Amino acid sequence: MTGVARVGIVMGSDSDLPIMQAAADVLDELKVSRTIDIVSAHRTPELLYDYASRAEERGYQVIIAGAGGAAHLPGMLASISCLPVIGVPVSATKLEGHDALLSIVQMPAGVPVACVAIDNAKNAGILAAQMVSIADPEVRETIRAYKRNLADSVMQKAARLNSSGN
Repeated sequence: MTGVARVGIVMGSDSDLPIMQAAADVLDELKVSRTIDIVSAHRTPELLYDYASRAEERGYQVIIAGAGGAAHLPGMLASISCLPVIGVPVSATKLEGHDALLSIVQMPAGVPVACVAIDNAKNAGILAAQMVSIADPEVRETIRAYKRNLADSVMQKAARLNSSGN
């Protein structure tokens, strides 16, 4: 994982880091370079604009944006940048992420944001790696091996279950 970061991970607050770290971790595992930053759609709109407008220049191919509550960060990034944006609804409010989920998936026509399940930043990282793999056979092979390992894990668990007499 050397050179320019291919995926930008961004969140509205450091309180989102325990959730968003899973995206960073799986991208590291899949050997896809990434950065991780805090940019608030509401408290730092100039920083948000700079982040989104310079994302391609920084070498990003995909942006992962985690946000809770009103969850404007993913949509605002998508409105400024031409890069694919994956939204991660974060369960930061009394509504347990349902508000963020609805905010992220209710984008107007012409401003798409992909969305994963509430608090599922790991899937956002995997999806970002799959997007990067479209033009990178090495990343595609890493993902293929990752998925084989998932399948092997399930088969091992099934074998243990069956061998225990269940």
